[in-house]
Amino acid sequence: MPEAFLTLLLFQFLGVVAQRALALPIPGPVIGMFLLAGMLLWRKARQKNAPDGEVAADAPAASPALSALARSLIACLGLLFVPAGVGLVTELPVLGVNAVPIVASLFGSTVLGLLVTAFVMHRATHDASAPERVSDADGQVL
Repeated sequence: MPEAFLTLLLFQFLGVVAQRALALPIPGPVIGMFLLAGMLLWRKARQKNAPDGEVAADAPAASPALSALARSLIACLGLLFVPAGVGLVTELPVLGVNAVPIVASLFGSTVLGLLVTAFVMHRATHDASAPERVSDADGQVL
């Protein structure tokens, strides 16, 4: 498990270094996360293209320790909402003063998001047949 944690810290460090060196507007840990994901995808693709004798085709790209650490961190993900909730409570006077613009922007962005999604779905399925006309393949899924 310590090597898996060091792996996460290494990729976070690489992301921070890349962010500062290239003056990117993206947080370093996010860049590190993408670098880690890219490395895992590269390892998975390399395993698929490896000769039969080298490595099992169904071997995971991530080590078991890294997978276990990721599962443990995801299980604790809800704790990250505690600081945001405390921040909301401590800023209640500011939120109360600005309640109308906040509610208007939340409502407006929700409606705008729904309209854009409906427009994109309409354009994407414009030439497709209606769902009720699509064969259900005798109830088989894939």
